[in-house]
Amino acid sequence: MTTLLALDTATEACSVALLHDGKVTSHYEVIPRMHAQKLLPMIKQLLADSGVALNTLDAIAFGRGPGAFTGVRIAIGVVQGLAFALERPVLPVSNLAALAQGALREHGVQQVAAAIDARMDEVYWGCYQATAGEMRLVGREAVLPPEQVALPAGSNGEWFGAGTGWGYADRLAVQVAASNPAALPNALDILSLATFAWARGEAIVAEQAQPVYLRDNVATPKKH
Repeated sequence: MTTLLALDTATEACSVALLHDGKVTSHYEVIPRMHAQKLLPMIKQLLADSGVALNTLDAIAFGRGPGAFTGVRIAIGVVQGLAFALERPVLPVSNLAALAQGALREHGVQQVAAAIDARMDEVYWGCYQATAGEMRLVGREAVLPPEQVALPAGSNGEWFGAGTGWGYADRLAVQVAASNPAALPNALDILSLATFAWARGEAIVAEQAQPVYLRDNVATPKKH
């Protein structure tokens, strides 16, 4: 039976989720600027509540961005520390995909335009469609001014907007049937997506875990 831990600190929310013996448990809090202090205690508590030891984990999933630079780095630092110590692989998951998966979970929507406020008058943007319960990227993820976003060419049917980027709804160059600009990524949805990735054999070694900022001009760790 697979045991997976997922965590996310890429936005104002800090969350952890665990799959063990087919059962999912999670914890989610919106705690801006408290992620570094709170993440490890949250993991410890979740494992203790579930009666799961760290060394029984098969892999660790995490929100790899896009999102707040500091938040994404916190997640990768913690994941690499745990994964190296346990000699376990990791599963990077897009935070935009997690938003889309959350919209599928909460609203049952099949097409989601995910947008995270990227500051600097831009949004992180990605469009996803559900396939067998998994939100999959259509096209590519990008960071754009709100006026330059677009739905996939040739797409039809209703789209749902999820994420803080929809706070720019009056400037976004697309229209959707409904949106939730308060939505933040949740480790629960990172866990769902990671479960699909794990089944496909897409886990990677910890040292390959890299942040995805989508902005080219952000300093990235030097390769050793």
